Amino acid sequence: MRCLIIDDEFSARSRLKRLLMPESDVEVVGEAEDGIQGLEKLNELKPDLIFLDIEMPRLNGFGMLRAIPATDNLPLIIFITGYDEHALAAFEADALAYLLKPVEPQRLTSALSRARHLIRDPSNALEEKGKIVNLVRRAAARVDHIVVRRKGRFVLLRPAEISHFTADLGVVKAHTSTEIFHVEMTMNELEESLSAQRFFRAHRATLVNLEHVREIQPYFRSSYLLIMADAARSEIQVSERQAKLLRERIPGL
Repeated sequence: MRCLIIDDEFSARSRLKRLLMPESDVEVVGEAEDGIQGLEKLNELKPDLIFLDIEMPRLNGFGMLRAIPATDNLPLIIFITGYDEHALAAFEADALAYLLKPVEPQRLTSALSRARHLIRDPSNALEEKGKIVNLVRRAAARVDHIVVRRKGRFVLLRPAEISHFTADLGVVKAHTSTEIFHVEMTMNELEESLSAQRFFRAHRATLVNLEHVREIQPYFRSSYLLIMADAARSEIQVSERQAKLLRERIPGL
């Protein structure tokens, strides 16, 4: 099994590598110290198995998994975490493999045995990956950064930097005041993740940061036209269905 270790603690990565050395069928092909580097290594190395720390600065483990394109073949995941009873309950409910820090040899042996079994059984491995996707979707929605792509590289943007998101034929893009980036999350996932912040679903294909609205104009059939503060002065129509919700979000309209 070709393994990738993603953990922001050097000591934790070193310990895990030492524990894996006696495993003759395990090769550590790379390591990463944060979620962005993890995405790049994952894209480059195509490992069979990832040891993934959940709590990392800037982009945590769940955020990293959300940024993996749906078209990519998700490797098997063994989560690494400090003690958190809510997180552990989620893993145990879905029967997903996890390791507590500091990683104990016996627990690691058990997790590797399970990974080997899944690799030999593609149907069960597919079911496991589906459980991981569901777990990530249920994870705490608040995000501090959005992972975007620029010229083949992963970049972190703070939500406050983003003017709006658009979707066209399944391709989602993040617009800042001067640039446009590709995003791997769906519009529904973005809306859910950013619900606690100043983002508003203007219509099915557009999610708007209300802090970046320069002007609101009356529009057809009691709807509105949003004029954004980006360099292009983008115009975004609010659907009739969403106009009422916008009036609730912005009293006085």
